[in-house]
This record gives sequence, structure tokens and C-alpha cells, in this order.
Amino acid sequence: MKKLFLAIAAMVLSANVNAQNEVGQVSIAPTVGLNIASVSDFDHTKSKAGLAVGAVAEYGVAEKFGVSAGVMFSMQGCGFKGEDEKVKLNYLNIPILANYYVYKGLAVKAGVQPGILLSAKSGDVDIKDNMKGFDLSIPVGASYEYQNFVLDARYNIGVTKANKEGSKSNKNGVFQITLGYKFKL
Repeated sequence: MKKLFLAIAAMVLSANVNAQNEVGQVSIAPTVGLNIASVSDFDHTKSKAGLAVGAVAEYGVAEKFGVSAGVMFSMQGCGFKGEDEKVKLNYLNIPILANYYVYKGLAVKAGVQPGILLSAKSGDVDIKDNMKGFDLSIPVGASYEYQNFVLDARYNIGVTKANKEGSKSNKNGVFQITLGYKFKL
């Protein structure tokens, strides 16, 4: 009985080991995860945790190369050391990535990520008028897929200034880890 179970498990695992898109294959993956966000050039800041949720579509361009685009609701911002007040920035991000599969299921990725500011608060005060409505970052990271589950870790390097005024260049920096489930279309 034990040998039968192991044989069945081996067949199931081998059937799902090809964890990347085939050429011309389109897939979509709903994702949910965690952001650890910060804003540069603020005095005495600390990171803020937040939610990331959305979906990513990928197209297999070549055997080891794919392109993906997604839509992600992303809770970003920062906290201040010694204070309970937090800057809460909510964005609708659109990551557009090149995915290079270095090994079955393991991909390195990089691209661009435009973002649209949905809301901005400092404590209970609305500060959206003080922030730029558009954000651009460079996401760099890696993902691993196993049996259609995709674990993705990336760092979004802020390129554009988040605030409208002031001499400081407050840019978003976000470490993001998500888990998704890939459906082939």
C-alpha cells in the first residue's frame, strides 16, 4: 500500500513539474500577500506592513521567457519611531514584468510598475492633495511555482517622488511577498 501511494504521488508531482508557461500559453493568477513599505527621506521613519491583493496574467514568449502584467491593490506608506501615527498610502499598481525561468518553476523578474494613488492619510488627516497621483517603481525579484502555486518576492524601487512639494525626495520602497494560484487559459 505504501509503494502504491508513493507511485501515485510521484506521478502527480511529475505531471505538475513543468511550472512555467509554454510558448503561446496564457495564464492568470489571483494573488494575495504582504507589503513591508517605507518612504525615503522622512526623519525617524519605520516600515509599515500592509496588504497586497490582485491578479497577474502571463504570456509565454519563449521556452524560458515570459511577460506578465497585473493589477494590484497595494497598502503602502510608513510609520514614525516612537509614535503611533502612520502615513497610509493606498495604490492601484500595474506591474509589467519580464520573467526569465532559470530552472523549472524558478524565475527572476524585473520591469516597471506604474501606480495610481487611491488614498493618502497621515493619522486621520487626508493628505491626498499633498501627494502625487502617479507613482513609478522598478520591481525586481524572483518567483517559484510548484503545482500551480506561485510564491513571488520582489522589491519595488521607487523612481518618482511621492510628495508634490518640499525639498525632500520622498520615494516609495516596498518589499512585497505574494502567493498566487495559476490557471492556464
